[in-house]
Amino acid sequence: MLINQLALVSETKINKINPSQINRVAAALQKQATRDFAPLWQVNATVDAFDRLEDVPVGYWPLIVVDDVPDAAGYHTDENGQPFSLIEFSDSWSMTASHEMLEMLADPFGNRLVSGKSPHPEQGQARFLVEVADPSEAEEFGYTVNGLLVSDFFTPHFYDPVTVPGTRYSFGGHITAPRTILRGGYISFEDSATGEWWQQTWFEGKEPTFRGLGRLSGSGSIREAIDAQTKTVSRLAASGPSSKPYLAARTLTARVKESTGARADVWRAQIERLKGANPAANAFTAKPKAKPKGKKAK
Repeated sequence: MLINQLALVSETKINKINPSQINRVAAALQKQATRDFAPLWQVNATVDAFDRLEDVPVGYWPLIVVDDVPDAAGYHTDENGQPFSLIEFSDSWSMTASHEMLEMLADPFGNRLVSGKSPHPEQGQARFLVEVADPSEAEEFGYTVNGLLVSDFFTPHFYDPVTVPGTRYSFGGHITAPRTILRGGYISFEDSATGEWWQQTWFEGKEPTFRGLGRLSGSGSIREAIDAQTKTVSRLAASGPSSKPYLAARTLTARVKESTGARADVWRAQIERLKGANPAANAFTAKPKAKPKGKKAK
């Protein structure tokens, strides 16, 4: 199985993110990709942190943290059609980075469609854009990895034709039926009869609503066009820091740092003891014992 190689790098203007922070988030994303996402989606990936874009090796798909995203589209492709994502900086940028990583892994090129019954009561069959983090994208459904807030995501069963009790439709278990969204989330689909795109959104109010997007145009991918209209990245950046899950994760992060700091002190103390004892040097410098006098060798 091919391994997707992702690079996490900051391009913020005033050094809002230091190397320690970017490394911590990269480690959390790597654990989420390997432990949580890969077993459900059969996608293998590595996530590495880099100081500068110039350090990113050729062939890596970059996740780039910036001060703001002008067109609010997180997903893009370069001149060779390779994917990259823009992450708008905020105090909870780890969740936005997780959101973008998960969607890049599930659909690297932004055009993956799955057919099924439309959620719109006046439509029949539809083709859904595979955006694994959007239906449950709100921070209240996120969870923590290494003390950092990351995004929930749906499983391949999300597109099942019927609801089956006991089936896992999202990693966190918040989605309980196929092709349904949670408060703060949305889903995008094409009406197979008309070729027009629609969304079911739940950004406000007590119930989800539908809105028509018409026929998508442009040279980019479907996801790029959808992102520009939905402004997911900017919405996540604005809502995350004020949410209860982020505040809880912030407290947990402080405790994790306390634990890792204490562990680092133990390691350093042990290293100093080893340096003091220097058993390797003693082994090489020890002189061989002299043979007792008066005894002949046999």
